Amino acid sequence: MRIERHGSVALLRIESGKVNAIGPSFVEALSKLLDGLGDADAAVITGQGGAFSAGLDLPTLVDLDRPSMYRFIEQFNALMLRLFELPIPLVAALNGHAIAGGCGLALQADLRLAADRDARIGLNEAQLGVGLPAILLETLRAQVPASSLGPIALEGRLFSPREALQLGLVHEVVPEADLLARALERAQALAALPPAGVRQIKASLRRPISALIRAGAAAESERWVASWLDEKSQAKLRATVARLKQR
Repeated sequence: MRIERHGSVALLRIESGKVNAIGPSFVEALSKLLDGLGDADAAVITGQGGAFSAGLDLPTLVDLDRPSMYRFIEQFNALMLRLFELPIPLVAALNGHAIAGGCGLALQADLRLAADRDARIGLNEAQLGVGLPAILLETLRAQVPASSLGPIALEGRLFSPREALQLGLVHEVVPEADLLARALERAQALAALPPAGVRQIKASLRRPISALIRAGAAAESERWVASWLDEKSQAKLRATVARLKQR
């Protein structure tokens, strides 16, 4: 993973394996990347190849015991909350698939732009029998219309970029070749605003949501781990891992 500077905008490039799957090493690397934001007034985060992030690194995580899985989800939650509470505007440029935890990563941004290509976006945890931690539930609830919560969260459906636009999961769909330039343009427009006001407004908008997340985080993490370790969920997860290994 690396940071590029485009004037007062920091471009965060996620580069973690073929599909940017989220495991312990991903969490550590992205956390270190955030340490390097310096004096940037806005940031863009994007992936590589065909994926923004395809979600949790199931082959790495599926065999973890309960204490280890709890530690991981707490680290994941801390990273997501850090992104959600960044004092500067954050634009997510979804270059490809943004699935499950990858969609959750995008939800921490202030603006989400998606490439107009064959890709899937959504939180499909319900399809695997796995719950959603508080950080994803509350940021989803805050950022999409109430009418979209059923198909996105409860049904766990995956959507094309244009379908995601209709549901409010993304704010813009742009030609694939123009995605990064458009994301940087949006970020630069935000960076050009007087920073003190932008930071105060963003913090005020997000503070009540962060409070809800923190209030329920421990209990939600316990419930999430219980759903992950449920017998039927484990069967689904292991079948998915087997398919991934065959590919």
